Amino acid sequence: MSTSDSVGGVLLDTHVILWLASEPERCGTAINVLSDPSVDLWISAVSTWELAIKMSIGRLALPLSPADYIDSRRQRLRALLVNIEHRHAGAVSELPMHHRDPFDRLLVAQAQLMDLAIATADPAFAEYDVPIVTVG
Repeated sequence: MSTSDSVGGVLLDTHVILWLASEPERCGTAINVLSDPSVDLWISAVSTWELAIKMSIGRLALPLSPADYIDSRRQRLRALLVNIEHRHAGAVSELPMHHRDPFDRLLVAQAQLMDLAIATADPAFAEYDVPIVTVG
């Protein structure tokens, strides 16, 4: 499923948060949706967790701690935050195994339960029953 107009809310994949901060041109035409003030942007605690793990294993450098970085992005983007709830984690078990990345699977579950689209460049998300705002 794919969508780009009449999106009420968009959950940002972690790489999209990073791109919007440092390389917004990588978002391509999706920037029109992501910068539309009528579209609520959402950032999941999943992204903070993913950034923390990538920093701890040396795969990512950030100017701030993961929590502070996400908070700065939230403020800049005027995004809303979503915590990881038990129902989100449990819903992952009902997803088909189109994707093995646990962070991405949790984002899909959150988007489905919250009726949000997902902004991502990852083509594997299109296999799920969730609207996609394709970046890149």
